[in-house]
Amino acid sequence: MAVDHTLEEMMGMLGDFGRYQGFQFFLHILSALTAGMHMLSLVTVMATPEHRCFVEDLDSNGTHFPWNSSEISRYIPLKASGEMDSCRLFDGNETIQCSSYVYDRTYYETSKTIDWDFVCNKRWMASISQTVYMFGVFTGAVVLGGLADKVGRKAIFCWSATLQLILGVGVAFIPEYYSFLVVRFFYGIFGSAGSYITGFVLTMELVGPSKRTACGIAFQATFAAGIMLVAAWGALIKDHVLLQAIYGLHSCLLIAHWWVMDESPRWLWMQGRTREAIDIVAKGLKMNGRGITMDKEYFARKTKAATVMQGEEPRETAGVLDLFKTPNLRMKTINVCVNWFANSLVYYGLSLSTGKLYGNPFLILFIMGLVEYPSYIVVVLLLDKMGRRFLTSFLMLAGGLCCIAATQMVQGSTTTTGIVMMGKLFIAGSFAIIYNYSAELFPTVVRNSAMGLGSMAARLSGALTPLITLLDSFDPTVPAIIFGVVALLSGFWTLFLPETMNQPMPQSIQDGETFGKGDTFFTTFLGRKKRDVVQPVHMEQMVPLQNNDK
Repeated sequence: MAVDHTLEEMMGMLGDFGRYQGFQFFLHILSALTAGMHMLSLVTVMATPEHRCFVEDLDSNGTHFPWNSSEISRYIPLKASGEMDSCRLFDGNETIQCSSYVYDRTYYETSKTIDWDFVCNKRWMASISQTVYMFGVFTGAVVLGGLADKVGRKAIFCWSATLQLILGVGVAFIPEYYSFLVVRFFYGIFGSAGSYITGFVLTMELVGPSKRTACGIAFQATFAAGIMLVAAWGALIKDHVLLQAIYGLHSCLLIAHWWVMDESPRWLWMQGRTREAIDIVAKGLKMNGRGITMDKEYFARKTKAATVMQGEEPRETAGVLDLFKTPNLRMKTINVCVNWFANSLVYYGLSLSTGKLYGNPFLILFIMGLVEYPSYIVVVLLLDKMGRRFLTSFLMLAGGLCCIAATQMVQGSTTTTGIVMMGKLFIAGSFAIIYNYSAELFPTVVRNSAMGLGSMAARLSGALTPLITLLDSFDPTVPAIIFGVVALLSGFWTLFLPETMNQPMPQSIQDGETFGKGDTFFTTFLGRKKRDVVQPVHMEQMVPLQNNDK
């Protein structure tokens, strides 16, 4: 696919990052804040506090006995670990399943789990709620990505913002479980997919190559800030209905975008709406104050000439299936999909497990978001020095080792909590890199298909994560071991990907097949093959996402 030199000349006048791009970037990145809040809202809204069986003889008058009192121990058996059984009580010489429960209200006075008694043999129903949301995000990534190419980035962004506001507030007041699941599904489509994905694309299509890495990492950092807000509001608001409504109301931050946010000039240009694209760039030039005057008629004339020429040039068309037709491209595609899957699995596995760490759950969740920031700073500083391949692999291997190491320590200890936090720090860094790494690995004609495929793999593992955490009913260490092993395997396999640092982006399918062939960590680092280093070039701007027909 040939680069449109007229478009590049026009966008180049804006520079890589000026006041105009900064203002639009601020509008785009607000979607990451709300996406982080919506994604993790169930951690507090459907929190599962410590619980025990309701004891008729002791609790019937409404005053619940202390957890470790000698009176309670007469009615409730102990587990092998010495802890009180949360799900069973004595009935004569036998033990039976609880019919109702008493909850520890130290941190959570109310939650959906408490209202519906989703504990013990109904615990899976709470996990399904998060899984349904993740499937909503999966659906949104597939459907809304294609719609954004057809009707525009701004339309999908703003409609998603409006619907996530309505759904985010409305879901708080649904008292019935299955209706709650249906709304949660659509909440996932628009809450953590629609505006967030299109906002990321809008930024990538507006800023220059030198700022793309920093802006991409900033999206991940703002997502983490949304997680921290989940914890902060959860600590302040004890009523789960009001809490969810407050989470939903944060989408009001995106409503003004209908009037103040611009459509992507690149998308407009590709749709033949060149006059609108030219007007937006001219507006940006004026805001940037670079002292450059734009000749609108000059670009309009060049556009007409280019349109005539395009009719004589065949265009290469390709789709997602082309990623699997040739051996080198096929292996890169599978490797990247596994990388997305593993990163998402461990990231959300650690994020959703905060309730299982001992201590103030709101403080732990807040720190879980906060620890991502050192990782992002390191990534920004080292990504263009150490390369994508080594840094991604190192962070994944380190994150996997932390998961496994935590299972060998005393559950609930300060050391264990610290190791889990370190694991989140490492995996957040590798998850941030894979966005940029994937975009650089694949040729222009199928780049967006590859990104969409990787994103689908991530959403699939995100949906599986809450179900994997249920395996702790058999052994508390099983989920963490699964997370760790998957991260280690994927981290090692990443070493077989080619390095993209200082390399021009491939454009055709043939470029994608030959790009990086024979270039692995073992052939370059161990000295058997020297990789040709190309001096940094002004790589082509990210082309607009195309309909992948996924």
